[in-house]
Amino acid sequence: MSDPDTSRETALIQSMKTGDNQSYQEAVRIYTPGMLAVARFYLDHSSAEEIVQDCWVTVIDAIQKFEGRSGLKTWLHRIVANRCKNRLRSSKREVATDFSESLEPELASRFNAAGRWDLPPKLQFHESADTLMENGALSDCLDKHLSSLPETQRSALILYEAHQHKSDDVCNILDVSASNLRVLLHRARQKIFLMVETFQETGEC
Repeated sequence: MSDPDTSRETALIQSMKTGDNQSYQEAVRIYTPGMLAVARFYLDHSSAEEIVQDCWVTVIDAIQKFEGRSGLKTWLHRIVANRCKNRLRSSKREVATDFSESLEPELASRFNAAGRWDLPPKLQFHESADTLMENGALSDCLDKHLSSLPETQRSALILYEAHQHKSDDVCNILDVSASNLRVLLHRARQKIFLMVETFQETGEC
């Protein structure tokens, strides 16, 4: 039995390809919130809205070339991500990610030659996760550290953890391989993990 959601999406795509304006407006209604969320990982809110509007103009023609190798949502999110990256490149604000880069000094000193923890984090669990996240100072510190992550690490972490995208979808959106995604998530989690540890031990960000 076919998936009803997949069938509806297929029908929507076919209608869009025929130039049906009502189907196009329906797609805009359904997918714009997610596209804006992706754009806001890269740009300020005003620029994100502008990018998404531009992307929908692009979709009018691009939908004819859509082959269904990924879901429509994933395809749209990738268009947005690529357009945002181009905007960042043009303004020279993109943070390049080199997958062969070494760990930062404060992280490297805590691992042995085999890549395992030499000095494990000393997280305290007397406070629940909910209690920790209700701490305004910790929340502000988390936002600060997320903002300081290299662009692709930040995007991978938020798309995978916060938006609960499947790993294949994240790879498609960010245009990275599965192995590179694992590296990105691993490094991003290490940095956030150590930030929480430091905050718990010192109360400082």
